[in-house]
Amino acid sequence: MDAFTAGLLQRIKATESDLSRARDEGDDFLADVEQGELDDLRRLAAEHGVEVGAQAVC
Repeated sequence: MDAFTAGLLQRIKATESDLSRARDEGDDFLADVEQGELDDLRRLAAEHGVEVGAQAVC
């Protein structure tokens, strides 16, 4: 795995964790920000052929 892929997957994992925490704390604004970030990271992964897996935060 190259550095780009590893870094991207690490950022996705961290953002999923931050999103989950924001939702647990009831911080709707932060949850929206984190969801937007996660959507962007997943789009970037798809554009570069990086498989993210099924770790969706709902």
